[in-house]
Amino acid sequence: MPGRVFVTGGSGFVGQAVIDELVRRDYPVNALAHRGEVKSPAGGRVRTVKGDLFDPAALAEGLRGCEAVIHLVGIIAERRSRRATYERIHVEGTRRVVDATRLSGIRRYLHMSALGSRPDAVATYHRTKYSAEAYVRASGLDWTIFRPSLIHGPRGEFMTMEAGWARGRRAPFLFMPYFGGGLLGRRDGGLIQPVYVRDVARAFVDALENPATVGEVYLIGGPDAMTWPQMHHMVSQVLTGKQRRARAVPAWYAKAIARVVPGALLPFNRDQVLMSQEDNVCDLAKLRDAFGWEPQRFKDALEGYKAEL
Repeated sequence: MPGRVFVTGGSGFVGQAVIDELVRRDYPVNALAHRGEVKSPAGGRVRTVKGDLFDPAALAEGLRGCEAVIHLVGIIAERRSRRATYERIHVEGTRRVVDATRLSGIRRYLHMSALGSRPDAVATYHRTKYSAEAYVRASGLDWTIFRPSLIHGPRGEFMTMEAGWARGRRAPFLFMPYFGGGLLGRRDGGLIQPVYVRDVARAFVDALENPATVGEVYLIGGPDAMTWPQMHHMVSQVLTGKQRRARAVPAWYAKAIARVVPGALLPFNRDQVLMSQEDNVCDLAKLRDAFGWEPQRFKDALEGYKAEL
């Protein structure tokens, strides 16, 4: 019987997919959930632990009886009124989990980072993700780090937003927006390589079962590199049978708005604009060599779950 695994962010989009994959392979799970209950697809093999990364008692309870840790918690937008900043959640939160893992005597630790993480990144999001990685690397644990590109799937906030735009049910209603480079936004911005959430989950659990992945960092994206307009067109074609117009909001204008308008009033933030102008793509050779498979193509995966959007 596989050993019990502690998963942080268990009620989240990626967390639920990872738990589904763990349970499918007969792992019992302790799932840390800040809000909500974690779904248990296999008759109670998942135990929800209520709490957050800054609750020592919840971490100790979650780690009890476990043999490995999968740390998934991250934020894409800051909410300073709730003390949810990139620095606090990504860096300090990771420190709390890593330190609690060491204190518990658990050795195996898998970490969710992000493609584009580096110390000199233009976005605070990527810099703090890299700082968290640095703490993991220096921890002395048997760690594995994943850096995914944009993660898509039927329960995710991003694809829910895409579906709303594709069907004309979400502002701006008349077109599918993206941040374009240049004065008028005529450049498409960076390339993206969307990766299916179930493939991300599969990679995590494969790594858990493969000692050769200890001390390694894996970049993971889908096989298809595309521009934001190309992705919008594909989503609208699959979901509605026709391509909706994709229209650019100039990135410089969006950044200016993000500086003066409170974040709670905007559907985006400055870091998201900055990151949209960079290529977020990767070579899949290392992932393919380690695990023997390649993530699904974006359109194929979307066709499979479109009825859920």
